[in-house]
Amino acid sequence: MNPQETSELLAALMRQEELLKQLVASINKPKLGLHNDAGNCKIYCNRHNGYMWYTLSNSEPQAVAATALTGYLRELRFEKCERRGKEVHKLLATIQAERTYILESGHDTQFAKGLLAAIASLTPEQLYSPVTLQPQPGTDEAVLFCRVWVGSELIMTSYGEESNWREISKQALAVTKTAASMVF
Repeated sequence: MNPQETSELLAALMRQEELLKQLVASINKPKLGLHNDAGNCKIYCNRHNGYMWYTLSNSEPQAVAATALTGYLRELRFEKCERRGKEVHKLLATIQAERTYILESGHDTQFAKGLLAAIASLTPEQLYSPVTLQPQPGTDEAVLFCRVWVGSELIMTSYGEESNWREISKQALAVTKTAASMVF
């Protein structure tokens, strides 16, 4: 490669980098004007109310009609909270899309296990791309699974009674944290 070709290549790469920075800045801009998307949107991932996933509006469950959510996985965390007068542990997944979504499921549900196992099998570089989460009903009326896609690839993982959920959880949290700390 001669010096002029090298110079042209560097100039093209610098233009590409600038365009990428502009794209990231536009994605991170808040919506302007009137809209109904202020704050986070919490989505409950369970089949307690006859839906696969739902939000609450004035304490009433509202079905989420969409069959999948695509965005950037920004955080996974476990939280203790009170539900129906009992202390419970929840898995919270924060997804950044056109707004911030927080998906909540029981920490030991099939939905949480599927999500954790899939994310633990990924690299931080894979999480640098958007993921798609898709609730999948089980044959039992109470069971809800979570399918995870990276691009058009379904992330297939297996788990069972012998799975070490503490280690799987640690790996999923570490991968997510590393991906979230990566910069362009």
